[in-house]
Amino acid sequence: MRRYLLFSAIIVAAAVYLSGCSQAQGTQAAPPPQSLPVLPINSSAATTYLEYSANIEGKTNVEIRPQVSGYLDKIFVEEGAYVTAGQPLFKINDKPYDEQVNNAQANVLAAKANMEKAAIEVNRLTPLVENKVVSDVQLKAAQAAYDAAKAQVAQAQAEGANAGINLGYTLVKAPVNGYIGRIPFKTGALVGKGEAQPLTILSDVREVYAYFGMSESDFLKFTSQYPGRSIAEKIKALPPIELQLADRSIYGSKGKVELMEGQFDRNIGAIVFRATFPNNEGLLRSGITGRVRIPQGNSGLLPVPQTATFEIQDKIFVYAVGDSNKVVGKQIHIVSKTTNYYLVDKGVQPGDKIVFAGMDRLTDGAVINPQPLSADSVQKAMPL
Repeated sequence: MRRYLLFSAIIVAAAVYLSGCSQAQGTQAAPPPQSLPVLPINSSAATTYLEYSANIEGKTNVEIRPQVSGYLDKIFVEEGAYVTAGQPLFKINDKPYDEQVNNAQANVLAAKANMEKAAIEVNRLTPLVENKVVSDVQLKAAQAAYDAAKAQVAQAQAEGANAGINLGYTLVKAPVNGYIGRIPFKTGALVGKGEAQPLTILSDVREVYAYFGMSESDFLKFTSQYPGRSIAEKIKALPPIELQLADRSIYGSKGKVELMEGQFDRNIGAIVFRATFPNNEGLLRSGITGRVRIPQGNSGLLPVPQTATFEIQDKIFVYAVGDSNKVVGKQIHIVSKTTNYYLVDKGVQPGDKIVFAGMDRLTDGAVINPQPLSADSVQKAMPL
């Protein structure tokens, strides 16, 4: 009997203990809601950019080629040097051409002597014909000989002038101001008109041209977006554009679109435009690449920080804060974007509040402790 009572007491004690533990577990406090930053969404004017790959060329790119053949005696400039129009660049051996000039001068003297001889014969026969001492046929023959001698003088003088021009071509001068490109030839090299490579390329880069192609769809948008009856008027209506360099920096001076080609290039499926950028400091050189950026004004759209979004199956969502601080995922429709923001026209409304960070720890219906952020402070840290 004592054993039975003892066993019953143990069972009752265990039940009381387990009941107490269950009550303790049941009354344990639930974890507090997460404290997450929340940002109000309001419409704002923002500038986006249409970007196109561009090739940069100097306003003037001149291939310097020899007009005469010969050995390269001197190179007066270094690669990359800035030269002015008329400055000597190269010297081709001029001895053969100097001799041609001397020979041409001698031919002129000989031709003039023959002309004077023919003139003497004409003068001798003229009074004899007038006095009918000799037939006028002899005078006509003498006059013809004089005319031929006179023509030979003109021909010799022309050959002399040509020899002088060729002699002048042995000193190659800069036709324009600009920078010297690569010089593939060295002193002593044989150069001439038949060479595939020029002596160098001279680039005038005080202004540069940026050539970029616009697809057919972008071109149609351009024609409908900007005012003007003609394409030329629409091009004038374009705002100043930017140039993004290869390191993604923005060139300091803005450019202007000036003209476009008359037809689409079927090989690249685009029509080519040309923009002009000032280059007074010479930072841009022919042959570099970049991207032209045409600004686009956007008003009435809602800027949503890209950091406040998350992606599910190629769709972009935000967590909007609703009643009782519950969050719900909303898909947004993106019209355009800037460096830091998506510009949205559907999915959220002005005045909505969205979670700015910590979306990876949330699910639909979760309750949060919102920590308000100022839209101005966010835009200062992340400009539009």
